[in-house]
Amino acid sequence: MNLWQTLLHPDRDEDPELARIAHAANLLQVGEFQLLQLAFADWFGREMTEREQSHYFQAFVLGNEIPPFLRHYARRIVEREARGQLNDADARYHRYDNEYFRQRLPDGMRRFVVAVTIVVGVLGGSLAMASYTVDINGRCSDTLPPCVTAQELDGQRDR
Repeated sequence: MNLWQTLLHPDRDEDPELARIAHAANLLQVGEFQLLQLAFADWFGREMTEREQSHYFQAFVLGNEIPPFLRHYARRIVEREARGQLNDADARYHRYDNEYFRQRLPDGMRRFVVAVTIVVGVLGGSLAMASYTVDINGRCSDTLPPCVTAQELDGQRDR
């Protein structure tokens, strides 16, 4: 595939099997190596050893050699999606995910973020309204609210 075709269609791959594997990984929202790990565990019924990880990583990711178990697993994922039977949020597909990304914000932190967002929104809205009011009534004597125009100040001095 030439550079122009790659720029126009970045999601298209020359090898349809590699494209199917990338599509299956995208359907599950995992990386291709994680899909390789899932396929290995599904095919052999055990986790990969460090040596096997190194071997398959070099063969697949660097050499574009597709192991039969990965080809089979990717086909099954794509078929499940076509039948509407794929649940990409299923925990078995995300067992290799980093625990950091599974954690939610604690309730106290969530409340703090919501409170800060509200305060910033109210202050920002107030400043925007003050700016709009200034455009209607004339220049303010100060940058921040309350907005007192020069006409109002002159009117108070005359009293």
